Amino acid sequence: MTGMYDVIVVGARCAGAPAAMQFARVGYRVLLVDRSAFPADKLSTLYIQQTGVLQLQRWGLLDAVKASGCPALDHVVYELGDDIRVEGCAEPVDGVTAAYAPRRSILDKILVEAAVAAGVEFRDDCGVTGLVEEDGRVRGVRLTTGGGGTETVERARLVVGADGMRSTVAGLVGAPKTVEHPKLTCAYYTFWKGPRTHFELYEGPTGWVSAVPTNDAVLISAYYPQHRFTEVKARAQEAYLENIRDNAPHLHAQLEGAEQVERLYGTGDQQNFFRQAWGPGWALIGDAGHHKDSLTARGISDAFAQAQMLVDRVGTTLDSEEALDLALKSFAEERDQTFMENYQATLLVAEASARDKRRMLLKAVASDPDHIRRYFNTVAGLRPVSELYTPELLALLTPA
Repeated sequence: MTGMYDVIVVGARCAGAPAAMQFARVGYRVLLVDRSAFPADKLSTLYIQQTGVLQLQRWGLLDAVKASGCPALDHVVYELGDDIRVEGCAEPVDGVTAAYAPRRSILDKILVEAAVAAGVEFRDDCGVTGLVEEDGRVRGVRLTTGGGGTETVERARLVVGADGMRSTVAGLVGAPKTVEHPKLTCAYYTFWKGPRTHFELYEGPTGWVSAVPTNDAVLISAYYPQHRFTEVKARAQEAYLENIRDNAPHLHAQLEGAEQVERLYGTGDQQNFFRQAWGPGWALIGDAGHHKDSLTARGISDAFAQAQMLVDRVGTTLDSEEALDLALKSFAEERDQTFMENYQATLLVAEASARDKRRMLLKAVASDPDHIRRYFNTVAGLRPVSELYTPELLALLTPA
């Protein structure tokens, strides 16, 4: 044991590294650990919505992201079938006019380096094997480095699990899922050089396709209804190209002269849930506490928001267990209130059987520039979903 920390954060990605950084900036002694050896890439949509970009700006990290060479994404295209196309962008907020999609090996490095610069102690290739629990309260973690070896014990007033959808911390504390829905989509993706795209989402008769320009390539993802995962996995490359051909034919035409620069990656485990967010001495943030289908590309931005939300709620309460518990309870309530609406909206987007509802909505949105503006403000997370449904839009959605 090397001493007492104020906060130990488990997981050094888009939720954990910013949370550690902000706790350190408050003045706390912080240990940040991650089981991966950095730098390491990660399964991700890459896309940072304008709300997330705004958070990077507030943290002083946006210039580093821009300097990495990933392009500004200030135009969005959503096509549904052959006849509905909505394109535009969200309104500027505090000078932020675009989204960005840096490679995760780049973004995560920026976040960890900023945390270390703020005074965080960082240990990569370091996994959690257990928790220290006393008097019904989490008071530390048990760690091993390099997948084995001598176990060390580190103690803290607060342990934060930011270790992803399959969170070890969540499992160790027994955090139940308080909201859960079935998996809706599975996805395969890879990187291409050659296509020229904006941030684009296509929905066709058999699935969805997204295109996201990143630092050195375009990330093109193919989504399928979850029930097709076993079939798709058996012939992944063929099924991937078929999906793009059938659901995004204009994009598929660009692939004929393009180069696939990495192998195909995939997942059939896109869970949809909220977990209990806190207990005595512990909290969960990012995918550890709340995960939804990646089709709407909200994960990174939501992780940033939760990291800041937790730090703001905890504030200076670490010296009092009673005050800390009240702060964590407040964080959990705010998390659920903040993200439930977009969670439900994501389920609607990813539910294959709701295609007619999406068609009706997109057709109505496309009919008026004001509707388009509100729609993209909602997609970017700048406005609540409820503000999209004005009386004028509702009239278009109501059968005569």
